[in-house]
Amino acid sequence: MVTDSIKSRLARGDRVVVFSIGRMFHPNVIRYLGMQGGWDGFWVDLEHSALSAADVEVAVATGAGHGLDSFVRVAPTDYATVTRCFESGASGVLAAQIRSAEHAEEFVTWAKFAPRGRRGLNPLGYDGGYGSIPMAQFAEKANRETLVGVQIETAGAVSDIEAIAAIDGIDLLFVGPSDLSQALGVTGDIMNPACLEAVERIGAACRAHGKSWGAVTPTPEYAEMLSAWGCTMLSITNDVKLMAAGLDEVKSRFAAMW
Repeated sequence: MVTDSIKSRLARGDRVVVFSIGRMFHPNVIRYLGMQGGWDGFWVDLEHSALSAADVEVAVATGAGHGLDSFVRVAPTDYATVTRCFESGASGVLAAQIRSAEHAEEFVTWAKFAPRGRRGLNPLGYDGGYGSIPMAQFAEKANRETLVGVQIETAGAVSDIEAIAAIDGIDLLFVGPSDLSQALGVTGDIMNPACLEAVERIGAACRAHGKSWGAVTPTPEYAEMLSAWGCTMLSITNDVKLMAAGLDEVKSRFAAMW
């Protein structure tokens, strides 16, 4: 059972350490990581994997069984996918590839009920207690408790960062260092000065507008640097990387027999 949400942790300024699940999704991966402890939650990647709403339901329920809160990353191209994530039980959504403040604002309206947004009011999903919560109460609770994040990984988003950080209803700005490097013309060089300048600008905008920010952090050094700059959500690994790390360990231990 989840007793402390990712949104609540971020609002307090706590460090939130998460992993992601996508291409190699299986509930036992979440069970294993939950049993090992040390995680504050995880996110399900629908941008780069073809998981179904049923898969999201299984992932979210499995994580909750180990006290892990979760959110879902989606491509911001489909209103219905956003609402299905909430109805499946995820406590938040994260929009990949946001291009501008206008794009970010549109995503917020997809994730919020009136008066802030235009999400379709259907209380028959998990988040509405399968119809057991009165509609007005459900809408107010969802608007207050759900996490809405936008990923900053395009040149347009960096250019509009101050306006994006000022948008009411956005709780989290999330740096995608790989796509950011591509957008800035230095593909793969996440430590390039242009990338670091952009990340510092993102952090400054978040501080100015009281927003939390996070990032995919491929190395401990990168995670430590961003943490020192005020980044409080660190996404440090995923299912594919865990498989690769395990295989590397086996190859190293059994090198003489490989």
